[in-house]
Amino acid sequence: QVQLVESGGGLVQAGGSLRLSCAASGSIFSINFMGWYRQAPGKQRELVAGFTSGGVTNYVDSVKGRFTISRDNAKNTVYLQMNSLKPEDTAVYYCNAEINTSYQRRGAYWGQGTQVTVSS
Repeated sequence: QVQLVESGGGLVQAGGSLRLSCAASGSIFSINFMGWYRQAPGKQRELVAGFTSGGVTNYVDSVKGRFTISRDNAKNTVYLQMNSLKPEDTAVYYCNAEINTSYQRRGAYWGQGTQVTVSS
């Protein structure tokens, strides 16, 4: 069993910053991917930023230069530093991970979601 526990989020004015954290725990053999998605009202869930197992990061174009994803491998934790926030960044942010729970078993896991609201 694997759990993803998120923290951070909240209400901030445009131009402000927030930091999200996501810690994975449980039966973790290795992590293939760990990152953040978001879903705004009436819109599809989209990938915001993520790490592959090789350490490659990717970002959606709308956050490049403003958001930075980082990780602490020893803690199985990823962070999303969000700067210069805009009202259009308002969404529920979800941590996502693809985790190998054994040599031959893997699964996709989601956090419970954390609300980020940016006021204009």
